[in-house]
Order: sequence, then C-alpha cells, then structure tokens
Amino acid sequence: MSESYVECLVKGRPNTKAKALMILCIILAVAAFVAMFLLGGKWWLFIIVIGLVVGIYFSSQYTRVEYEYLYVDKELVIDKIYNESRRKRVVTYSFDKVQIIAPVGSRHLDNFGKLSTNPKDFSAVDDSQGGKYVMIYEGQEQVLLSPNEALVKIMKNAAPRKVYSE
Repeated sequence: MSESYVECLVKGRPNTKAKALMILCIILAVAAFVAMFLLGGKWWLFIIVIGLVVGIYFSSQYTRVEYEYLYVDKELVIDKIYNESRRKRVVTYSFDKVQIIAPVGSRHLDNFGKLSTNPKDFSAVDDSQGGKYVMIYEGQEQVLLSPNEALVKIMKNAAPRKVYSE
C-alpha cells in the first residue's frame, strides 16, 4: 500500500477580536496604573493592573494564526497554529465524502448551485500560495482552502474526478 503525504503551511487572517481586546487591555492597564499613583497607591488598582496584564498576555496568544494542511492517505487534516507555538487540530476530512475541490469561481462549481455565504475559511491572507479553492464536503459543508501546487497535485492523483485545478 503506497502512502501519500504532503504538508502545506499558510498564514491565516489575524484575529481582530483578540487584537482589539489586547489594545483595550493595554489602554485600561495604563489608565489604572496612572490612577494608582494619582490616588496614592490604592492596592485594589494594583490588582486591576495585574489582571489586565494577564489579559494582555492571553489575548496576545491568539493574534497570529497559521493553518497547516496535512494530506495522508485520502485524509485532509487541518490544524490551527497560534503564535507559531500552539497547535490545535481543527478538523479531518475524508476524501470518500468530498464531493468536489475546485478554484473559487470555477465552472465545475456551477453544478452545486448557490454556494454558502458563510463557509469555513481556512485560507491564506494572500494568494501567493496558488489561489483559493472551494471544497464541498458531504453536500452541505463548504470549506475555503489555499493549497500549494504539491497538495493540489497529490489530491488530484488520489481523486481525479473530484479535484480540479482550472
């Protein structure tokens, strides 16, 4: 049995909610720190500053996101990597249940009618990797990907009637 294996790492969109929370915590921490000195060193303001610093630390852990696509023997595994240090398995897709993988705007997607307005987006920020692809899984789940050429080629070899590159 031949085993197919390809990895692809793409930069995801920055988490704007975490970044906004981090900025808000910084502003509040500076304001509480200044107020602590203006009010004569109140201990409860020091506790608030410490809590806000902890909030800054935890919100900064989720600001930079990357996605890793891992293709192993007819399974596509998508992992989310936070700050280049923490990895979380997001989902595993079996190629037996994939209906189609095609570039966004491809004529092959016309047979699937109107596409969802809220797909799962695991695509890259920029399209330097090779463009965005749409994967329709089990007829109802729509997934946006940004695979490189090697990943598209191996998926096309595994399922030639399901994967299109034009």
